[in-house]
Amino acid sequence: MSILSNRAKHLKPSPTLAINAKAKAMTAQGIHVISFGAGEPDFDTPENIKRVAIKAIEEGFTKYTAAGGTDELKDAIIQKLQRDNHLTYKRSQILVSCGGKHSFYNLAQALFDRGEEVIVPAPYWVSYPPMVELAEATPVIVETQEINDFKITAGDLIRAMTPKTKAVIINSPSNPTGSAYTREDLGKIAEVALSKNIFVISDEIYEKILYDGFPFVSIASLGEEIKKRTIIVHGVAKTYAMTGWRIGFTAGPEEIISAMNNIQSQSTSNPTSISQKAAVEAFNGPQHEVDKMVSAFNERRNYIVDRLNSIKGISCYKPVGAFYVFPNFSSYYGRSYQGKKITHSSELAAFLLDVARVAVVPGIEFGADAFQRLSYATSMEAIKEGLNRIEEALKKLE
Repeated sequence: MSILSNRAKHLKPSPTLAINAKAKAMTAQGIHVISFGAGEPDFDTPENIKRVAIKAIEEGFTKYTAAGGTDELKDAIIQKLQRDNHLTYKRSQILVSCGGKHSFYNLAQALFDRGEEVIVPAPYWVSYPPMVELAEATPVIVETQEINDFKITAGDLIRAMTPKTKAVIINSPSNPTGSAYTREDLGKIAEVALSKNIFVISDEIYEKILYDGFPFVSIASLGEEIKKRTIIVHGVAKTYAMTGWRIGFTAGPEEIISAMNNIQSQSTSNPTSISQKAAVEAFNGPQHEVDKMVSAFNERRNYIVDRLNSIKGISCYKPVGAFYVFPNFSSYYGRSYQGKKITHSSELAAFLLDVARVAVVPGIEFGADAFQRLSYATSMEAIKEGLNRIEEALKKLE
């Protein structure tokens, strides 16, 4: 009898966390590594949010709450969805969890069964396929094209569907590409989803991080029928620089949210009480700090895209949202360094870490081996130095 379960034996650790951990370990050894790896804003959590959390501690709000979150936070989420997205939900349609990742995990456990299929457009966030597989369902990877801004089309969706298809995942704005869907894009996807009676999982965690006036649209806002087939996955981590606070939420059909709540009650129970208080302030309080962060991200985006495109052999799509670029490095595949040939994105990422002392995440982890993901949620100084190092290292390839 095996010690480990099959699911544990076949599950890989998160590659983004692994890259970040290796970069930190090298830094601890005195090696100056510039990391483009982490999907984490380099800004501090806004002061008003931190003050509310401190007050919660001082007032003893440190006990269990309801497993699925406090009514106060659910109401703040409901108000946010109404204010920003013109969507109306009840408390019974909201679940607060320990981060967006936990929200998606609970959803997969509640919605999917063995033999069912989930359409996952690639490039995808690294954790979608493993969490689908942990629910014993099958991720069906659909490759998108840079010429289409890395977006799945209605035609792509129809071609990928089978009688086993249960849902499609839409991540807009996207990690890793920074692409985002227009109202027209989403309308066509909604038509297919409704005609085939499948669910749409709408990951909207980067909703507030958009550039050049690109309007955010939630697919759930396109009509009552598609709303009934949509589950929104969201949270405070990216918008409010609250990655460590671990607050995510889902909004969707009551039956699904109830099942997710049951699963959560038997696993983590409630998200941290103090973080819930802080999240209420994040949603209800002033939003000017968000605008400042997005402005800084925009400046970095413009620089990093222009600079990458100026490096011989690299092409880089200009993202409309999030804080990542996803440049194509494939022209360097087949070249060698000190007799060792680089044939894929993982080998190139290892080369950049070892030679340039720069951490990036290989595109293969996102289902797109020609690319590397670089996060620009770091200082402009680090971005400039990191790109200098990358450019110099690439010149060493023969």
